[in-house]
Amino acid sequence: MLYTAYLDEFGHDGPFISRTDPRHNTSPIFGLGGFVLPTVKVRKFSTWFYQLKCNLLKFEIARAGIEPYRWEKKGSALFTSHNVVTYPELRRATFRLLNKIWRDGGMVFYVGIQKTHTPARHNSKRLYRAVLREAIKRLDQYCSRRNDQFMLVLDEHSFRREIVEESSIQMFGPDWRSTLIEPPIQAESHLYQTLQCADWLCGLIGRMGCYRVLPSVYSDFDWTKKYFESRIRSVAPISGIRKET
Repeated sequence: MLYTAYLDEFGHDGPFISRTDPRHNTSPIFGLGGFVLPTVKVRKFSTWFYQLKCNLLKFEIARAGIEPYRWEKKGSALFTSHNVVTYPELRRATFRLLNKIWRDGGMVFYVGIQKTHTPARHNSKRLYRAVLREAIKRLDQYCSRRNDQFMLVLDEHSFRREIVEESSIQMFGPDWRSTLIEPPIQAESHLYQTLQCADWLCGLIGRMGCYRVLPSVYSDFDWTKKYFESRIRSVAPISGIRKET
């Protein structure tokens, strides 16, 4: 079987000092996340997600005056504490999304790391390559056990050359990740419902990760544990965020 993994970024690839630091305050984690589906299921799933988006965010889409297929709501703007706590329809839609991915033979997927380097030692390109390498490794191991293959679709990134180079090293270097059929395809998320879905999941995973690694600092994200953590864990069997101890 051929799987397609749709991945976007969560957290932030820049350095982090603290939530109150005037410059380096965006996120204590960085990773890639989204979902994996059997490729034969992608077209119907894309339609299903488009309809979910249109129903859930009907008012915002109408107000924007943009064709719904081109309009996107960023996951970081959707999964705010206010939205999740105030609107039960958002929580229900998220539960439906997680269940749909699993029922279609797919899974939620994410890999990430807690950032601990000082700004002087931090290297965003090296961090991105390390996370991409881990994502490819986990997906390759999963597919190897099942005698399957996979392809990667990523949100467009300025590190295009580094992404292709790292993927090629993984495919043809000593680790020989043979189930990845091509280096990742990079696409514009506003034109792909599947990448918009991956971005939604990253909006949620990013906040869940912040609370997981620094619960006292991000106590306002405790809703991630209350509503979503156990559900995501059940549909993301090969995922994880490495926490520094």
